[in-house]
Amino acid sequence: MKTKEIRLILGDQLNINHSWFQRVDATVLYVLMEVKSESEYVTHHVQKIVGIFAAMRAFARELKALGHEVRYYEINDLDNHHDFLKNIEALCQVHGISKVSYQLPDEYRLDQYFKLSKFPLNAVDTEHFLTRREEVAALFAGKKMFLMETFYRYMRKKHAVLMEGDQPVGGQWNFDHDNRKKLPAKAEILTTALGVTDQTTVYGDIQKAQLKTLGEIDAMNFSWTVTRASAVNLLQEFMEQALPLFGTYQDAMTTQHWYVYHSRLSFALNVKLIGPMEVIRAVEQAYNAHPKTYELNQIEGFIRQILGWREYMRGIYWAKMPEFSSLNYFGNEAALPSWYWTGETKMNCLHHSIKQSLDHAYAHHIQRLMVTGNFASLLGVDPNQVDRWYLGIYIDAFEWVEITNTRGMSQFADGGIVGSKPYVSSAAYVQKMSNYCEGCNYNHKDKFGEKACPFNTLYWDFYARNRPLLERNPRIGMMYKVWDKMEAPQKQLILEKAQEIKQNIDHL
Repeated sequence: MKTKEIRLILGDQLNINHSWFQRVDATVLYVLMEVKSESEYVTHHVQKIVGIFAAMRAFARELKALGHEVRYYEINDLDNHHDFLKNIEALCQVHGISKVSYQLPDEYRLDQYFKLSKFPLNAVDTEHFLTRREEVAALFAGKKMFLMETFYRYMRKKHAVLMEGDQPVGGQWNFDHDNRKKLPAKAEILTTALGVTDQTTVYGDIQKAQLKTLGEIDAMNFSWTVTRASAVNLLQEFMEQALPLFGTYQDAMTTQHWYVYHSRLSFALNVKLIGPMEVIRAVEQAYNAHPKTYELNQIEGFIRQILGWREYMRGIYWAKMPEFSSLNYFGNEAALPSWYWTGETKMNCLHHSIKQSLDHAYAHHIQRLMVTGNFASLLGVDPNQVDRWYLGIYIDAFEWVEITNTRGMSQFADGGIVGSKPYVSSAAYVQKMSNYCEGCNYNHKDKFGEKACPFNTLYWDFYARNRPLLERNPRIGMMYKVWDKMEAPQKQLILEKAQEIKQNIDHL
């Protein structure tokens, strides 16, 4: 039967439950493409490209097994133009097709790209997210700051998650205060098994294509689900093995283990192998069925990240792009230290967090926010460089969720749209929430002197240099009271040490 319609599927649109696939239509040709333009707009972690390509190939095989017609462009195919529209145009000419459909992309860059098409495109929803693109903007119409807690409560009510009528289960909306414990020294962390992938074949193809990548990959450290079946299995194993302790230790950092009690579902969610409400309901049902196994703070803390934070980040993205991508509230211009690409620094916390990221394409939210992000903010790094690093190094980083977290919450480059204050801290926080300070070259208590922890020195330098922009912020006024009470000689030593650190930043 002659093909009458092409339907394009992007690499992060692998939702087998989409209405497109509910029936087989021999006149529809589904098209997936591995293109260099998407692989090289930033330097991506090798595991990220391998993961996306492996997931796409597995998805194409699944579609074919269901009886759908599929055209798949691999990265080294000779007829691959490495451009979505050029490949589509060539297919239209071959098949005499006039109707082309695509699912709305999640990134502004691609959204604008498809609008440049010379031939008409029919756009449909991805049927994945729990909010419309414009929903967060509508909720906060006329407000400067988009308060996450307000949005989260709105979502709990809208979707009846952990609710008893119009009240939250347990009489409390948020258990974040209970979820800030340091990991015990002898904590038992179980390693969950993942399905086998064809990562070796994909990696060989990437090498042949000479794609520029960062990070490492081998048979032992590729720890990502690339099929729906393995994602569903991972969710089940997470609920059985890690969820009972997730909330309590979700902020904890340790050299003992790289993902602690986190689920590792973020990649599968962001390429749509598994749906957010599917995950939320499974966790909620586990809590209802086994209330003695799961404490409410464990469940609520996990659900908040998906129902609240994930949707909230996407909503801000569509409300504020493209202007958001150029915001630089502090006017920061410093370069990202060279060791962000190697992990070769004497600061244990940064060495471990960065090396882990290079090895596994992953760090959990506190490592990203309060170690790598915190240091970049204290140093005054150009937020464009911070964005590129985060977008490239993490397997779950797609711009719609990355840029609002980094340029917004992490760097405060948005001036307070995402968060009401900068998320910066001295070494005290790292010492409190991790074992990173043990055996470090620097002393987590010192602000100046040869062994002073750079976090402490740069912390006070950050507040001193940004005082005109921050001192009226009611949430951080106490910091300026502490600074003002310091003796002048002590403040001078701190600021001089900060300059020394900045001048020697690549040798810390």
